[in-house]
Amino acid sequence: MKKTAQILLVATLAIAASGCATWDKLSTREKGAAIGAGAGAVAGAVISNGGVLGTVGGAAIGGVIGHEVAK
Repeated sequence: MKKTAQILLVATLAIAASGCATWDKLSTREKGAAIGAGAGAVAGAVISNGGVLGTVGGAAIGGVIGHEVAK
């Protein structure tokens, strides 16, 4: 894994963990979207070898999928 991808992964996980402070007030769909966005960002970063567009695209697609699955 490239150093850029590792830094991006750590930053994504840190941002995701910081949002867990208000986790109790989120609806089921919002929780699904957050989990999906985090997983999608990681998957997009891995697939695109740390590319920004792959990471952002993965987060967007993962967020939508997580939102819809949590219905």
